[in-house]
Amino acid sequence: HSCGKCGKSFSRGSSLNRHLRIHREEKPLSCPNCGRLFPCPVAFREHLGTPCPLRPHPCPSCHKRFASARSLRGHLLTHLGDGAFRCPQCGKNLSTGSALRVHQRIHTGERPYGCQDCGKSFMATKSLSKHRKSHHEGRRPHVCSECGKSFREGTTLRRHQRIHTGEKPYGCSYCQKSFRASSTLIIHQRIHTGEKPYECPKCPKCFVSSSSLRKHLRTH
Repeated sequence: HSCGKCGKSFSRGSSLNRHLRIHREEKPLSCPNCGRLFPCPVAFREHLGTPCPLRPHPCPSCHKRFASARSLRGHLLTHLGDGAFRCPQCGKNLSTGSALRVHQRIHTGERPYGCQDCGKSFMATKSLSKHRKSHHEGRRPHVCSECGKSFREGTTLRRHQRIHTGEKPYGCSYCQKSFRASSTLIIHQRIHTGEKPYECPKCPKCFVSSSSLRKHLRTH
């Protein structure tokens, strides 16, 4: 088997075909998962059929692989055009059914995971684990220079210090009001937009915040 372009000889036709791509300036086949290049379609197909050690997390829908579970979860959202895991209350798309169940607790106010030591409850086991770690270590390294109050996280301290400085960096685009925390601004703006994403599961009432919903649920 000899190349008609340069005269180079090969023992197999497949080797000749692979060589001919050099003359045709064909680009080698690239694996969409790990980026590895293959000049031969056979080797490329074989590679696609084997688990990639660099990307061990496969998508069950399209078989594309990812280096981390987090990347896979983000990719799964691209398959949710039919709203497979869409929240019926607010329309948010979630990557898995379990993530949807946790998300819906924002609307229902359900907090099934309680701390055995202090009684505080949480919507997800991950939140409970984080709480137990910070709560029971008892570390509050971030201290306010004005009043001496201490906090576990620097972001919480900075938000607290705005009480002393009077700083309110989050301004409402609908009115002149401003707020110390972005979360407070989001809740406030729902007064203008009329949005009430937290629906009571026991009656038709809806609320602008999860805390308002929890307060209401105690009346049932």
